[in-house]
Amino acid sequence: MNTTLAVALAGMVVVAAVGLLGRRRPAADLAEWSVAGRRFGAVTMWFLQAGETYTTFTFLGLAGLAFTGGVAATYAIPYIPLACLVWYFIGPRLWRLGRRHNYLTQADFYEERYRSKALGTLVAVCSVVFMLPYLQLQITGLGLIIRLVTHDRGSGIWAMVVGTVLTAAFVLWAGIRGTAATSYLKDALMLAAVAIVVVAVPLHVSGGLGRAFREVARAHPAMLTLHAGPTDQVWWFTSMLASFLGSAFFTLPALWPALLSARSVTSLRRNWMMLPVYQLTLVLPMAIGFVAIVALPKGTSGDGVLLTLAGQAVPDWLLGLIAVAGASAAMVPASVMVLAMSSNIVRNVIRVGDARAQIRINHVVVLIILASALGMELVRPNALANLLLITFSGLVQFAPGLIAGLAERPWLGRAAVIWGIVAGEGFAVWAAFWKVDLAHVNAGLPALGLNIAVAVVVEAVTRIPRRGRSEAMEDELAVSSLP
Repeated sequence: MNTTLAVALAGMVVVAAVGLLGRRRPAADLAEWSVAGRRFGAVTMWFLQAGETYTTFTFLGLAGLAFTGGVAATYAIPYIPLACLVWYFIGPRLWRLGRRHNYLTQADFYEERYRSKALGTLVAVCSVVFMLPYLQLQITGLGLIIRLVTHDRGSGIWAMVVGTVLTAAFVLWAGIRGTAATSYLKDALMLAAVAIVVVAVPLHVSGGLGRAFREVARAHPAMLTLHAGPTDQVWWFTSMLASFLGSAFFTLPALWPALLSARSVTSLRRNWMMLPVYQLTLVLPMAIGFVAIVALPKGTSGDGVLLTLAGQAVPDWLLGLIAVAGASAAMVPASVMVLAMSSNIVRNVIRVGDARAQIRINHVVVLIILASALGMELVRPNALANLLLITFSGLVQFAPGLIAGLAERPWLGRAAVIWGIVAGEGFAVWAAFWKVDLAHVNAGLPALGLNIAVAVVVEAVTRIPRRGRSEAMEDELAVSSLP
């Protein structure tokens, strides 16, 4: 075993150990396990929410997208700052509803607001189906990190298995408190690793970051514009818009545990004011992608450019620490994803009543979900950047139902929301898996348009009999009041 692999594996064990130590006492019920009894303060909330910025997609996927698509990678910068503006105003309303009605999951909101268990089940199932690719992305990245630093495909497969097992261990043992504990360590490691790479790699490869960008401008000027191709202006705008809508309206189930576990609205709003600044650090891995344009031959796999260049610029032990940071960027987000997904299934699909039974069955569901994501990666691997867009294409279909449900009396009926989601998800699945040519438009947007159109039509049709029944009741009341 070489030095890099030894450091990387030891670091993964340390990350899991920190997660295991996050547990204070055995969780008595799903509320304690999934939202920590709604007692997290501002600092913990910051690390939970800011931690979503740095995932495997950020660490490897953005550098790869900059290498293959140039400035198209910048689509990932504006959507979270824009989403924070929306969160600042609708987040407190969701938090208060969660307190009042005891929400533990994303699907609880839809089920309670529309008085429909069928809608809650639909949202829970769809959230798991479309989050699986994002969870798979984390496992993909974990294996890729170890494979790149060891130059051994077999070690990458074992790293995926070990990382998945370690993630399952601290999620099952400590729940969201384990995720919160590891978030502190993960963010510190990630920022340190990216800072080291963004300094060491350009100096080693091209004599500095400024010189690298001048060389890109001279030899590859098209990479500094949104040029024609798979990542053109249409792709950039629609991918950014779909990601913004999906984030702004809490369509990702992984956004709900942090929201619902907050102690106060003040903690949430304070973080949402600061998150846009933190998002600017995404420029750092993108910069490595531009350095790779002049340092690596065309046709190199984009997903591995950051670690390939880091391996050339730093000693083995330091490369191992960078790999630990990358592994933590996979394990920690994966933990909150699987926590949110399993809670949705147990609470809104299986619907176990007994508190202890909920915890036991939840643990089984966690293992099934993680095993499914690992199996998907071993059988059907995909490019990192594309997996995230598949997730947003499907989950953004929840946005109309959330917006309509914010009012005291929802603007739409349950039938309209259900059939809108079914139509939108059907289109998104068809476009994604049958490789439909949409002229580089993100599939989630036309699917969302169909979703809204179907919801409006169904609402119009169902309101006619409702209006008729209401008028009939008024007539009866009027008649009964006559002397």
